[in-house]
Amino acid sequence: MTYSLGLSLDGYVRGPDGRFDWSAPDDEIFAFVTQEIQLDGVHLLGRRLYETMLVWEDDEQVAQFGDALQEWAAMWRRLPKVVFSRSIDAVQGNARLATGSLADEIERLKAEPGEGDIAIGGAELAGQAIDAGLVDEFRMRVHPVVVGGGTTYFPHHDRRDDLELLESRTFGSGVVFLRYRVIH
Repeated sequence: MTYSLGLSLDGYVRGPDGRFDWSAPDDEIFAFVTQEIQLDGVHLLGRRLYETMLVWEDDEQVAQFGDALQEWAAMWRRLPKVVFSRSIDAVQGNARLATGSLADEIERLKAEPGEGDIAIGGAELAGQAIDAGLVDEFRMRVHPVVVGGGTTYFPHHDRRDDLELLESRTFGSGVVFLRYRVIH
């Protein structure tokens, strides 16, 4: 399973004020993220990220976007999603609510035929997967900003995880992409 998200240089996906506008992709990074999502076969997300991503399900809003954003919206809509939430009872689009635990859902998805990565998004849900040892690969876009606090990319736990660098890339904006495999 892969965990891909933008983070600040000091390791936060959201600042202390709850904002993450500093991680908005420029055209170069957006093209990269568009290629990256094509590797996914299913995306796991928590309620907050699911609700944030609902904009891509809104036909009127998507119609106002440019070609690149409409292309991304079409890919996102086609991508099967599993939403983990205790506070909502229905989801839209190509999504379903998780019926089992995170580990159970991942085990089930791995057993199903299909192509592409199992991707997870949202720091809280990904943190649970990291704590359970379920994340195999980290794909980080490190933004050149220090926000000083907020929601961390990695959960704080007492376990050490060794990683192997698989890929790195620096974008014109100064964002650095790092792709690591967890060494089990």
